[in-house]
Amino acid sequence: MISIRRRRFVRLAATVAALALLTAPQPVVRAAAEGLYPTRPVRIVVPFAAGGVADITARLVADRLGVKLGSRFFVENQPGAGGIVAARSVIQAPPDGYTLALLSNGTAISVSLFKKLPFDPVKEFTPISTLGFFDFLFVVRADAPFKTMDDFIKAAKQSPGRFNVGTINLGSTQNLAAGVFRTAAGIDFVVIPHRGAPDLQISLLQGNLDLAIDSYSALKGNLADGKIRALAASGPLRSKITPDVPTLREDGLEVSIESWNALFAPAGTPPAVISTLNSALQDILADPALKKQLLELGVEVRGGTPDQLAARLRSDIEKWQAVIEASGIEKQ
Repeated sequence: MISIRRRRFVRLAATVAALALLTAPQPVVRAAAEGLYPTRPVRIVVPFAAGGVADITARLVADRLGVKLGSRFFVENQPGAGGIVAARSVIQAPPDGYTLALLSNGTAISVSLFKKLPFDPVKEFTPISTLGFFDFLFVVRADAPFKTMDDFIKAAKQSPGRFNVGTINLGSTQNLAAGVFRTAAGIDFVVIPHRGAPDLQISLLQGNLDLAIDSYSALKGNLADGKIRALAASGPLRSKITPDVPTLREDGLEVSIESWNALFAPAGTPPAVISTLNSALQDILADPALKKQLLELGVEVRGGTPDQLAARLRSDIEKWQAVIEASGIEKQ
């Protein structure tokens, strides 16, 4: 009789334990609530190859997050068209704060550039904070006859379709910026996309292009060597790294184009984790040493709230959709 009662008690205890496990909070939620996040390494997936602005930005921030939060943060590069490979990797990961994504202005462009982007950056990601912003320079050869952007615009108006303007690949922010500039200035020129920054600059230096558009980080070598000159910058204000270069707005054009990099988490990530990361990032991004390092790449450090980042992503999706439709670029 005692044996039977004992067996019943053991079964009952096992059932209660199983129910307790099923109804217990998930470890990451409990850890976040108790201020324990992170308790293990955190992966930041970057949709670009190593060595670029986004990659360097992510690595500098990851190192400081590790020091700030007491766990290792590491970068994993997953380059691919439209950031699809990287996005899928993050979306498919548990929304526990241990897999994060670096998304960019290019993500907003991809929404309209692809016939059917296999992920929704607004619905499937939770914003954390912007990291940095950078603009683009409109450059010519050092011996070009144009001394100002106004010189180029006047010449283009006198000879419609004569000039060649180069950018990197079709559908890039630089490539779309050329179309925005052409419309705002009321001029006509041929836009020639290139495979990458090296090819673009070779074409410019060889005289195959009259003007090129790219980021400061890509152009700084030839700028420093005096082989090319910047006529204008695309940002809303003059950049601290190129304070002598006027903006397109100063030339009377209603054009403002900035690219950005930001940190996101999979949708469903606990708010406590997002708050922990955002708070840490605001402290990190205020560091003068980090600001100096990124400014040397042409990136101006600028953090923000998750709501601000969400609004920026939505507005950029709408903006680039209109530009892509007006440009007649065939969807991929």
